[in-house]
Amino acid sequence: MSRPDSYAYESASARRRKQEDLRRMAFRRAIEDYAEQRHLQRELAEYPELVVADYLIAAHARLRRSAPPAR
Repeated sequence: MSRPDSYAYESASARRRKQEDLRRMAFRRAIEDYAEQRHLQRELAEYPELVVADYLIAAHARLRRSAPPAR
């Protein structure tokens, strides 16, 4: 027994809705991540010494990773 044509149309529309939902969720996550990042930046602005220390630690880690292994 074959499926009616409306079944194919519904599945195509369901796929389209799912893709739109995924895009909306990704956009919402990006907005939430941005808001959280701004909030953390405001909190860190109160402690500039932490920002400098974090930068120095990250720079040191990058140097250690890029340095050739000792013999």
